[in-house]
Amino acid sequence: MTKDGERAGLRLLLSGIVAVLGETNTHKTLTGALAELGMPPVDEGSKRVRVEHSLARVPDGDLLRLAERVLQTQSLGASIRNRLQDMVWAQASPPEIPMRIRREMARAINSPVLVQHTARFMKMLDRFWDVNDNPFGELLFPRHATSLRDKIEQHYIRNPDWSTEELFEELGAFEAGDARFARFIEAAVAGDVLLDETVQRHLAETLNEHLRAAAVELRETGTDGGYPRFTLLPAQLALSRSPKNVIFAAPTKPDIRFRSAVDNDIEVLGDDALVYDRTVTDDGIRWRDLQSWWQETRQIEDASEAKKTLYARLRGSLPANSPGQRNLFDSYHRILGAEVYDMPALLPEVWLHWDPKTVRERGPQALLCFRMDFLLLLPHGQRVVLEVDGSQHYTRDHGRTPDTGKYADMVAGDRDLRLSGYEVYRFGHDELRDETSAHAHMSDFLPRLLQRHGATN
Repeated sequence: MTKDGERAGLRLLLSGIVAVLGETNTHKTLTGALAELGMPPVDEGSKRVRVEHSLARVPDGDLLRLAERVLQTQSLGASIRNRLQDMVWAQASPPEIPMRIRREMARAINSPVLVQHTARFMKMLDRFWDVNDNPFGELLFPRHATSLRDKIEQHYIRNPDWSTEELFEELGAFEAGDARFARFIEAAVAGDVLLDETVQRHLAETLNEHLRAAAVELRETGTDGGYPRFTLLPAQLALSRSPKNVIFAAPTKPDIRFRSAVDNDIEVLGDDALVYDRTVTDDGIRWRDLQSWWQETRQIEDASEAKKTLYARLRGSLPANSPGQRNLFDSYHRILGAEVYDMPALLPEVWLHWDPKTVRERGPQALLCFRMDFLLLLPHGQRVVLEVDGSQHYTRDHGRTPDTGKYADMVAGDRDLRLSGYEVYRFGHDELRDETSAHAHMSDFLPRLLQRHGATN
């Protein structure tokens, strides 16, 4: 999380939620309940005090992970659940969808499309909205429909005199946060709600006619139960290309030749570079993908040995004169720990451009930013570059003289990368020079990065 106020607000909300642990557990079972949420153990004091002290010991950087665990394991009322979800989901920087476009989308949806399977439709609404906003209404006023659920069933399903726009109005969808609205739309076109692929595709395209005005699009990103899965993405990601050649872990310029120029079949000679030659799926390249490729191509029988040797090979490609890069690489894996297996692989020394001629030979037409310090190929075609800037990026004479020309080349290369669909995050080398400082910086940065790009477990 990026602001002290956001951290404080999330911690305050969590304190009210986890306080119930002290009321529903004995001292003996409380230890396990705290462990289930990943909260530190506290053995002294009353049950209430133990819970309070345990939450106080949760670092700010782990609050989002705790909130996600609470959402997964605890039974929460819809109002509290929605507040917690909004705080967690907002960290992913969801695409902005203005109210005008939301209304146009609602007007384009015919109610019979959504309610062909009533129970599934209502179950989907329960995931995002507080439709039981008056749970005791039937007891107090049995002749009147007093909860939002009753009204929806009466006016949108049984006797449909509400339009979809009126339904969205009653749900609060027009004023909802962008993350909630995006997830709601994705769920509305899901196969487990519509149970018809043709209907799914038609509804997704109908909504895209309006979403594209906001530079976002429902893109098919996989399957769920045999039905297409649609994800709301920025339009530039919907148009991104799948990587063909990933050449990495190459500290020096690789020796490349074409085996077949017609088929774009390249060969890297020698052992100075690695080439990931498998299809990059919509999940990007995860560590598990990289380790599986390494184990098979190197014919390593033991998975733990494959993991160990792959890590050593990647780390060994980092420049010896850049402790900042090594500290970033090490911190990434220490912070993720065992979870790294299912997370994006951090690819070092990745070659973006390759030219048989030198920059001096090529002159003004030379390609810039030919190599990236680190690359993450994230889900849905997202490409993230991490750069560690030493003094050589903006000085000459071994750091003694500022060089505005070098700096201009660097920022021009950044512009080219961004226009090509990459996001670039730069660290000053001094931020990462010290191992402890690097770990602290990455502990704050990494969860926010993965959350923003939807790459968390």
